Order: sequence, then structure tokens, then C-alpha cells
Amino acid sequence: MTTEVIPLHTEVAEAAEQALATLSRYLNRCKLAANTVRAYRRQAVAYVAWLTARAADHPDAFADQVGAEAAVTTWRRHLLRGKKSSPATVNQALAAVTLLYEHGPQLRVIVKRVRVPKPGEPDALEPAEQGKVERASLRRSERDAAIIAVLLYTGARVEECEQLDLDDVAITPRTGSIRLHGKGDEVHDVPIPAVARQRIMAWIAVRGNHPGPLWTGQRGRLTTSGITQVVLAVGKDAGFPGLRPHRLRHTYGTRLRQNGADVAQVQALLNHASIETSARYFRAGRAEQTAVVEATFEQ
Repeated sequence: MTTEVIPLHTEVAEAAEQALATLSRYLNRCKLAANTVRAYRRQAVAYVAWLTARAADHPDAFADQVGAEAAVTTWRRHLLRGKKSSPATVNQALAAVTLLYEHGPQLRVIVKRVRVPKPGEPDALEPAEQGKVERASLRRSERDAAIIAVLLYTGARVEECEQLDLDDVAITPRTGSIRLHGKGDEVHDVPIPAVARQRIMAWIAVRGNHPGPLWTGQRGRLTTSGITQVVLAVGKDAGFPGLRPHRLRHTYGTRLRQNGADVAQVQALLNHASIETSARYFRAGRAEQTAVVEATFEQ
């Protein structure tokens, strides 16, 4: 008489799938940004697939903290060996898996994060380049010019730009502000300078004053993908293929610093959670350092 043996790695796979289901329920109700939720789901699924294929090597991956940390540490090494895994991507993956264990087997996994080098000067458009982008947007349409104006002159994230409704815009002949809906339930108002007010009003004159999404296309509200496609098209017309919304946000932050804003003002206007994120705009690049030295020691 023989006794059926249930392979231990089957138990690991089942525990991993249960944890994944629990994490999914948590992400459905959490207040993280939509892009972050999607990234966490993707990374958690990737970890479970990786672990399931190697369950025999990590039979206690969901049994206790020691086993869990050993499995996650091995996965960390696996990610670092991948050619496409930047330090930021690896750390995002580790954050997702930490949540997987926290909400699944309720284990507090502590794995060393990858050191992310401090970024230098953000990839902002030079003033002449910005001018080319704005002129290209004006040649396309009132809507596209207004989208570029909002991204360049309010520093809105593409997700914040997408969520704009007409009643989020308050413009008078002399002043104006825009209400941006940030991560979670955060809402903050940003002043709109005159040039952006003109382009937004020109679009509203075409769009009409009826309530609803500020940006519309053939199928209704323009999505983040649709806005990104507008920026890509404008960038191509201006001679900057591959231009994306976040570069316009970087341009906004850089202009603020160049015109005297301090780090606290940049943090408030860009709605950064950490002042360290805003501080990157104060790390001048080589070109700016050279210009400062030349101006200082000019004969």
C-alpha cells in the first residue's frame, strides 16, 4: 500500500495565490494612485510566477519571516541581474511584495532596498525648445495648445490633467487658477499665468461652457493615453520626438527655480509629498554650472 505524497511546492503555490488575492482586494480599496496600483499588481504577479517556478528552492516562502525574506532576497538578486531593471523599478517591486506579505500571510518582510543615485538636473526643455513646442501646439488646434499650456504652466501630472472638468478652471480677466486632483483624495489649486489663461479660454470658446470633462475627443473624455498622444504629436511637430507629459512638468519645476522660487514653493506647486523630490530641481546641471562660472569670472 502506498501513501500519496503532496509535493511541498504545491502548498507554496497555493499560499502565494491566496496572498495575491488578498493583496488584490486591498488594492481595490486603497487610496494609492492608479498607476501605482497597476504597477504593484504587475510586480506582485511577477513575483508569484517567479516563486511558483522555484517553489522547491523556497518551501518556506510563506511559512515564516525567515523563509519569506530569503525568497524575496533571492528575487531581488534576480531582478538586479535583469538588464531592464533599474534601481527604482526594483524598489517598486520590493514595495509591492512587501504589501503582498503584509496583507497575505501578515508577515513583515524586511529586505534592503536598492540605492537609487541622486538625480541631477531634471530633463527640462530649454526656453527656446519650449517656444518651439508651444508654437507647434498652436498650429495643431485650440485643444492641443490648451493641453500643452496646462502641462507647461501648472506642472500638472498627466493623470491630473486627464481628470480636469470645466468647473475645475476659474479664470477672470486678471487672474486664474486650476484645481488639480492628485494622488488619493488630494486636491490643490495652482495659479494659471496669463499665457495659459488665454489658451485655455480659447479652447473653452470652441468646446462650449457645458459641464463635464475639460478635454474631449471623439469618444468623450480624453484619457491619459490620449493626452500623452497629443504631447507626442506636438513634440514630433516641434522636432522633439518622444516628448512626454512628465518632461513638461520638469520644465515647469525648473522654470520656477530659475526665476527665484525656493524649494518649499516648488514642493507646494508641484504637490510633492517629500521636499527631497523637489530638491532635485536645485541641483544644477553642467551647462548651468558653466554659465554661472563664466558670468562670475567674466573679465
